[in-house]
Amino acid sequence: MRRGPDAATLVERRLILAADAAGHRLSIDGAESVPWASATFTGARHRMQLVGALSPSLLQWLEALPEADLPVRGHLVADLALLSAASKGDVLRATIEILTVEEG
Repeated sequence: MRRGPDAATLVERRLILAADAAGHRLSIDGAESVPWASATFTGARHRMQLVGALSPSLLQWLEALPEADLPVRGHLVADLALLSAASKGDVLRATIEILTVEEG
């Protein structure tokens, strides 16, 4: 039996869709995930490097991302943090960390 995409893939897809809906072209330049668990929950912690065209609106979107609703099938985005954002020329690079928890 084949399972669907893992949480990291689903989160990447959701971020790209959310950025697109806000009018931003965003790409994932690197990602890593590690399993995470507490006494009652299991999930994963994801760190992703995002790249987009530098604009004030993209930076605002990234800064608001921790409060955004990012539905991910089968998972809950329990925490999202913008770790860094820096520009070089007309490119904005950002690093975010996301904690996903498996539902049900």
